[in-house]
Amino acid sequence: MARAEIGVFGGSGFYSFLEGVEQVEMETPYGKPSAPFTIGEIGGKNVAFLPRHGLNHELPPHAIPYRANVWAVKELGVRRILGPNASGALKAELELGEFVVCDQFVDRTSGRTDTFYDGPETTHVSAADPYCPDLRALLVDTAGELGIKARNGGTVVVIEGPRFSTRAESKWFQEMGWDTINMTAYPEGYLARELELCYANISMVTDHDVGVEGAEPVSHEQVVTVFNENNERLRELLFAVIPKIPEQPEEHLCATALRGARM
Repeated sequence: MARAEIGVFGGSGFYSFLEGVEQVEMETPYGKPSAPFTIGEIGGKNVAFLPRHGLNHELPPHAIPYRANVWAVKELGVRRILGPNASGALKAELELGEFVVCDQFVDRTSGRTDTFYDGPETTHVSAADPYCPDLRALLVDTAGELGIKARNGGTVVVIEGPRFSTRAESKWFQEMGWDTINMTAYPEGYLARELELCYANISMVTDHDVGVEGAEPVSHEQVVTVFNENNERLRELLFAVIPKIPEQPEEHLCATALRGARM
C-alpha cells in the first residue's frame, strides 16, 4: 500500500490538490473514508489528500465519516495533518480571503461520533491546546514569507450544519469573542489528537457571518465563490509549507497525547 508522511483534508471548492498521482481506496473499522486518497509528492514529502465532503461534495458536514478519515490517514503512515476549510468571520475586521490559523475551538455540534475510545478502557485525551503548535508556527511564518495575510491564533466555533446560524446565534458567538465559524473543524482535529497525530486548522474567511454588523445572510454560493477565488493562495501556502514539515518528534504535545490519559 502507498505510504505518506503529510495529510491534507480539503474542504469546499478544494478538490484537485494533487494531479496525475496514485488513488488509494481504504477500508477502516469505522467504514469507508469520504473518498479515495490521492497520494503524490511535494518537495520530497509524500502527501495524502482527501476531500472531506467527497469527490462531488455529496457529504454534508454532519454526515462526513470523520473517524474513518482520520483512522485511514494514520494507516497510510501520516503523522501530521493540515486541515484547511471555508469559514465565516465573526469579526468585522477579518477580511474575505484572510486565513486564521486557529489555536482553539468551541464545539457546538450535536450527535457526531467524536471519539475512538468507547470503552471498556476509559480514555480522556486533553483538548486544552487542541492544535499542533509546530504546524501552526510553520503555517504563520510561511504565510508571512509569501505575503499572505494569516492571523496567528483564533477560536473557531463549529456548528452542526447543514444550516447556517440564526442572527441570534451568530450575535452570541460574536459577543463571546470567537473569531471564525464553520461546520467541519470538529471532531476532525480532536480525533487526530486522540490518535497522537499533529493537526493544524486553517480557517479561510469566505464571508462575514450574519450576526456581524452590516453583514448580509450568507449563502453556500458566496462561500464557494470566495473560496475558489482564493484557492491559488491556499495552494501556494500548502506547497510552500509542506516541504518544511519535519517528522513528528517523539516527545511532543501531540505524539504523547495518550500518556496518562487512560484510567
